[in-house]
Amino acid sequence: MKKIAWVTDSTACLDEVLTNHPDVFTVPMTIVLDEKEYKDGIDLTAEELYAKLKHLQVPPKTSQPSVGEFVSLFEKLEGQYDHVFSVLVSAKLSGTVSSSVQAASMVNVSVTTIDSKILSYPLSRMIKKGMEWVEAGESIEEVEQKLSDLANTNQTLVLIGSLEQLHRSGRMNGLSFFLGSMLNIKPIISIEDGVLQAKEKIRSESKGMEKIITYLRNAIEEYDIKEAYILYGLHDTEARKWHNELCKRFPDVSFDIYPLGATIGVHAGENTIGISWFNSL
Repeated sequence: MKKIAWVTDSTACLDEVLTNHPDVFTVPMTIVLDEKEYKDGIDLTAEELYAKLKHLQVPPKTSQPSVGEFVSLFEKLEGQYDHVFSVLVSAKLSGTVSSSVQAASMVNVSVTTIDSKILSYPLSRMIKKGMEWVEAGESIEEVEQKLSDLANTNQTLVLIGSLEQLHRSGRMNGLSFFLGSMLNIKPIISIEDGVLQAKEKIRSESKGMEKIITYLRNAIEEYDIKEAYILYGLHDTEARKWHNELCKRFPDVSFDIYPLGATIGVHAGENTIGISWFNSL
């Protein structure tokens, strides 16, 4: 069996298994707050980020890892691994995939870059599934195809916690922000084919939760979903309430709770919450 390294970026919410896995490596995103750069997960925690966001003079920015950072990591993996799977945040949300692809052409180790078309824990779940396929004896080509297919079956629906933050980060135009603030509208954002889409506009979090649950129920009925992931910004109190409610309504589905992470928090806000699942798992 070939020895495989798994590379991802800091938008992935690695669980304890992946965090402590000797073959998993993370390349950090950069977060720029008032012209000062921080490496996500190294120089800045999610708690520190949300505290700083309240006092910024300039809108925050995020940027993908450079080609050089990927080259440096891939070169360290040469000789230690037969192949590297680089499973990364959606290429339509970040240039991270492009950086990995360019770096792969500059090193001697074999690298396969996968566009997850997603972020946060679902990205980590793809890595864990890829590991399972490798353990089962699947070839590099088979695992690549299966991961690409799996990426196309994800559904993620998120109730945005802060219209102001979404606006300041450049993800919402001024008019939409103004109207949303005046009318107390909360958008439900979906990630479809790797792109953020405004799915619904609702007036309260409770209505937003019910709307998202309706989408989940439809998926469970159509695809027999067995696992789903509750994603939250900073405060897990509301996520635990969602967890309790979802477990009551769907006792045959396994629900776990994961933070969205600092990079995503720059755009979505600390009170963001949502649900994600794969139709093929």
